[in-house]
Amino acid sequence: MLTAQAKEISLAVQHLQNTDHVIGHCIEINRLENDADRMFQSAIGELFDKVKDPIDVIKRKEIIETLEKATDKAEDVANVLETIIVKNA
Repeated sequence: MLTAQAKEISLAVQHLQNTDHVIGHCIEINRLENDADRMFQSAIGELFDKVKDPIDVIKRKEIIETLEKATDKAEDVANVLETIIVKNA
């Protein structure tokens, strides 16, 4: 998910002169973030269902939450790119 978002961010930045392309990439970044949110919820649920060692649960939960925060930050980048496009339209 993160690599796909990073690719879309890179493509959006490369096409800053073409607002249609940038908006399309921003939409895709947001879609990927929504998918990541669903995966996060599923992963947390599965973690508590299947992992019994509390220390392992804590470690894995921290990793999952960090990945989810990273996808949120990619969405923040998309929002900034959209703001740039709107201000320069």
